[in-house]
Amino acid sequence: MRFTPRPFSERSANWLAQSGVHPLLAKLYAARGIENPKLLSLDLKELIPPKELKNCLSTASILADILLQKRPILVVADYDCDGATACAVALRGLKMLTPASPVSFLVPNRFTMGYGLTPEVVELAAQQIPRPEYLITVDNGIASEAGVNRARELGMEVIITDHHLPAAQVPKALAIVNPNQAGCPFPSKALAGVGVMFYLLIALRAELRARDHFSQTNQPKIENLLDLVALGTVADVAQLDRNNRILLANGLRRMQNGNCQLGITALFNAAARDPMKASAFDLGFALGPRLNAAGRLADMTLGIRLLLTDDPVEAQTIAGELDRINRERRVIESGMQETALAHLAEQELHQDFAQRSSICLWNSAWHQGVVGIVASRLKERFNRPAIVFAPAENDELRGSGRSLIGFHLRDALDLVSKREPGLILKFGGHAMAAGLTIKSADFALFDQTFQTVASELLSADLLEKRCMHDGFLLSTELIPEIGDLLAGEIWGQGFPQPIFYGEFEVLQQSLMKEKHLRLQLRSIDPLISQTNREPTRQTSKPVTAVWFNQTQTLPAKVRLAYRLVTDRYQGQARVQLMIEACDLSP
Repeated sequence: MRFTPRPFSERSANWLAQSGVHPLLAKLYAARGIENPKLLSLDLKELIPPKELKNCLSTASILADILLQKRPILVVADYDCDGATACAVALRGLKMLTPASPVSFLVPNRFTMGYGLTPEVVELAAQQIPRPEYLITVDNGIASEAGVNRARELGMEVIITDHHLPAAQVPKALAIVNPNQAGCPFPSKALAGVGVMFYLLIALRAELRARDHFSQTNQPKIENLLDLVALGTVADVAQLDRNNRILLANGLRRMQNGNCQLGITALFNAAARDPMKASAFDLGFALGPRLNAAGRLADMTLGIRLLLTDDPVEAQTIAGELDRINRERRVIESGMQETALAHLAEQELHQDFAQRSSICLWNSAWHQGVVGIVASRLKERFNRPAIVFAPAENDELRGSGRSLIGFHLRDALDLVSKREPGLILKFGGHAMAAGLTIKSADFALFDQTFQTVASELLSADLLEKRCMHDGFLLSTELIPEIGDLLAGEIWGQGFPQPIFYGEFEVLQQSLMKEKHLRLQLRSIDPLISQTNREPTRQTSKPVTAVWFNQTQTLPAKVRLAYRLVTDRYQGQARVQLMIEACDLSP
C-alpha cells in the first residue's frame, strides 16, 4: 500500500483561515477543492437553479397541466434507497402541491421483474386502480426504451426522472429530466435520483405559483422533504459536490432539529442512534442499509410505506421489521463473502491470479439481493473492480459490480458488449457501480472478456492500493475538541472524511471479541529545530485506538493512518483513534 499526502493549496488554506475558519479545517477544505470562503456557504439559496437542469421547467409545466386536470399518475420507483426516497419525495411533494390529484406508486420486484420500467412492469401498471394515464419514473427509466414503447401502446405517457447514464438512443418519453442526458448543462452531474425529483418539485411549485394556484400564505414547503433527499443522496453514494452538500446539510439540519419524517425517526430508533446528532455516517451506515434491506431480500414497498406513513405506531412497526430483515441480510452477506474469499484463495494458488485486473465470481447458492454488497467488499479488499453474480430465472445470472476511481464500470461493460455482441443481455449503471444480466453458460466468456478490458484500461498505478491522508496531527491536537470539530462537518463520497498519518509507540495491545485490535498508543511528534531544521522527538499522553477486523499485533513503533473521533462514556469525553492502515514500509 502506498501512503500519499493529500495535496492542497497553501494559498486557499490561508485565505480560508484568514476568513475565520479553524486552521485545521482550512487545510482540509483546501485539500478538497474549496478555494475561497464563499464556497463554504451551504444555504439553500446557493443551490444551482432548476432552469439549468435540461427539461426541468418544461416538464414542470406538463406536470402542472396533468395534476390540475386530476389525471391519474403512477410513480414507478426503483428498489434501492435512492429509489425509495425519490418515490416518497414524489408522492409527498405532489400531494403537497395538488392534494386532490390521484397519485399512487409501484415498485418492481427485483427478483421477478428486473430493473427499471420493463414491459412487464408496464403491464402491471396498466392493471392498477385507477388505471394511470401517466407514469413518472424515479431513479430509473433512462434505459427503458422497450418499457416506454409498451406504455405508449397501452395509452400511457411516461415522464422519466433519472440520473443514470443514458445509452446512445434514449426512450421516446413525454419528457426526460436527467442531468446526465446529452445536452444538459447542469453543473452537478452527481445529483442522485431523489435529487432530480426534488428539483422537478421545486420547478413545479414555481410553475403552479405563476398560475396563481397558491395564495400568498399557503405555498407548500418542499424544503420539508430534504431529510428524504439527504438519506437517498448518501445511501446512493453520490459524489458530495457543493450542490449535493447543500442538499445534505439542510436535510441533516432538519433531522437534528427534530423535523424529519416519522419513518426516518423510526429508522434512527431501530439503529439505536440519535437523530439530534444525525451525520452523513448515520445515513450511509445505519439508516440506508436498513431501508435497502427491504429491496434486497423482500419488497421495497415496505420501505416506501415507512417513508410515507404519518402514523408513529406504524412507523415503529415497519422500522422494526426492516431492522430484522437487515440482520438477516448480514448473515447472508457474511456467508457469501466467506465463500467468495475461499474461492479467491484457491485461485491465488495459480500464478495468473496476481496478474488479474478484475474479479468476477458467481455461485449457485448466492442471493441476488446481496451481490452488490459482496462486490463492494471484494473491491475494497483487493483494489480491483469486482462483479458478483447470482442465479436468476431462465438460466441467467444477474450481477452487480463495483469499481475503482479511474475505471468507468458502465463504459467498460459497454466495451465488452461491443466486442462480444449478445454476451450481455442488458446492463446499466454509472462509473462506480453497474448491474448486468448474462446467460449462465456465458460466464467464462464474460469473465475473460471483462478481464481483457480491465487489463487494457487499468494501469499498475491505479491497481496499487493507496491511502490518501491529510498529514499528521500534533499530540496536542489529539483531543476531544478536535474530534468534535471534525464530527461537526459534512464528509462523504468525493469529500472524504479526514484520515491522518503519524508515528506512534505501541504501549499495549489486545483483542476485542477475538477479531478487533485495541491499542494504547503514544504519539511521537515530528518537530523541526529552529537551528539545524532536523527532526526532533516529543512524547505525549497515551491515547486509545481501535482497528476493526485486525487480529495481527503491531511492532513497538508504527506509522499509522487513522481517523480521529471523540468517544463519550458516562459524561466523560475522550479522544479515540480509528485505525485505517499501517505503514510497514522501510
